[in-house]
Amino acid sequence: MSVITVSRGSFSGGKMLAECLADKLGYRCLDRDVIVERAAAHGVSQHELLEALLKPPGFLDRLRHKKYLYLTLIQAALTEEVRDGGVVYHGNAGHLLLAEGGPVLRVRIIAPLDFRIRMCRERLKLSESEARAYVAKVDDQRRRWTRYLYGVDWQDPGLYDIVLNLERSSIADACEVIAHMARQQACFQFGPECRQSMNDLALACQVKAALALDKETGHLEFGVTATGSRVRVSGRIGALDLIDDIRRVAGGVPGVREVNLEDVVFGAPG
Repeated sequence: MSVITVSRGSFSGGKMLAECLADKLGYRCLDRDVIVERAAAHGVSQHELLEALLKPPGFLDRLRHKKYLYLTLIQAALTEEVRDGGVVYHGNAGHLLLAEGGPVLRVRIIAPLDFRIRMCRERLKLSESEARAYVAKVDDQRRRWTRYLYGVDWQDPGLYDIVLNLERSSIADACEVIAHMARQQACFQFGPECRQSMNDLALACQVKAALALDKETGHLEFGVTATGSRVRVSGRIGALDLIDDIRRVAGGVPGVREVNLEDVVFGAPG
């Protein structure tokens, strides 16, 4: 029961591939909208969450601290959805958001530009020139988004376990190849160690989200890691009395039994 992420350029067939994989493997198929809806349950605008996922750095710069909040909520929502395995996720940077969660099967699909433009024209009812401009714009936004947030090029093949070109292969062929990897490669099976790693990431993300939403700690930014029921919080605070608030919030997350604050430093946040 693996966790599979599908990365693709717009109109490259990623959604069709994800749905094919989910059907063939008996997995759930998740898209970006499901994750945004779950993240928005905390009272945050779905529209702004989507923009945080789609817009390039200029938009995120203007949001400043909201960028941290939105991405924290999105990661927390995603890790909760996939923590038990048996999921195919096709959405922005799933392989990066889950990078600390164990051996996720990271798939990238590429397709000829003519194929993508044709798909874009059919779905959005655009002219050829409009479709070409749209695909180029979205690709550029995704490239700048991942470079800004993670310091990587989203097209770098080294970020993926397999890259498939649909120029001479069908969606069905690609689906069969990836399904075989998920079934046969032991490193992608969701065994106890991998499950624990994903549970640790999910718990850390829940703590981070709780800190981001609390009225006393929500103006700060923290790093959180978890090992079993023990969480470790890092960050910089401007007032020592916030230590009690951090311990209260982190310790109040279900599943947390011990909170380590040795890496929380006193000083003006910067």
